[in-house]
Amino acid sequence: MTAWGLVSQLLEVAIALLAAPLLTGWVSMCRAWLQNKSAPGLLQPYRMLHKLFNKESIVAENASPLFRVMPYAVFGCMVLASGIIPTLSTDLPLAPAADAIALVGLFAIARVAISLAAFDIGTAFGTLGARREMLIGFLAEPALLMVLFTASLITQSTSLPAIVETLSRQELAIYPSLAFAGVAFTFVSLAENARVPVDNPATHLELTMIHEALILEYSGRHLALLEWAASLKLFAYSCIGLAIFFPWGVAQADTPLLMLAAIPVLVLKLAIGGVALALVEAASAKMRIFRVPEFLATAFLLAVIGMLVHILLGS
Repeated sequence: MTAWGLVSQLLEVAIALLAAPLLTGWVSMCRAWLQNKSAPGLLQPYRMLHKLFNKESIVAENASPLFRVMPYAVFGCMVLASGIIPTLSTDLPLAPAADAIALVGLFAIARVAISLAAFDIGTAFGTLGARREMLIGFLAEPALLMVLFTASLITQSTSLPAIVETLSRQELAIYPSLAFAGVAFTFVSLAENARVPVDNPATHLELTMIHEALILEYSGRHLALLEWAASLKLFAYSCIGLAIFFPWGVAQADTPLLMLAAIPVLVLKLAIGGVALALVEAASAKMRIFRVPEFLATAFLLAVIGMLVHILLGS
């Protein structure tokens, strides 16, 4: 582990912690503008986290230790996932020990933890949300793996830093396999982050909510950690998409001083991605929960087609 590698790793985690709520606020602002509504402030997520951290956490009498530990476990998984994804530099000490498969595993651990905690209390909404969350994860994780495998076939590695280095050094070209994988990844990202058309983070309707049903029983610092973790998950998925489909601007392992130049590039790409996400949400309608399996099955099919296109055509 080099000194610059440790610096780049710590800097990536710090930027993820600070920029994740900002990205959530930016998406909310763009979505409100597109819907001709009064937009909340860009710093509203920070104000919400500050308010929740200063409130008392109320825990049900029948809650087990799992219910109390789960917010910290989910938050830790999202922080670690953000540290695996190369956003500023490919010189990451975690890269040799954690690849794309481990990244999907971290998302799965967080999903299982929050679902078990929702079952632990035994409320109707918590159980309903946990079942829906596991259904989405059961369908979304294979599709995400196929997307990552498509990129790994092109670069001959499942390490995200290696994928970024290989793709960024190649000539600018359109890969049909990555085109299919990009559409599949967009579908998976919308489902995994509880965005329209799979879920609507702006409403709390009992019959349609998924993510909100999982965290109804939390308050205070526990709820703050879960909301922060949700922002980190959106940030992580955005950075995965940038690393695979737009890898340019990330500093290579042998150019540590370019990390500072990579910060404004990352901010610009995330800003454009936030506008694109708001456009998708503003142009889409919330689908029925029974249509979600078809939505994610389409994502899996597109990802598999992308992988087969690369295997058969080499492109």
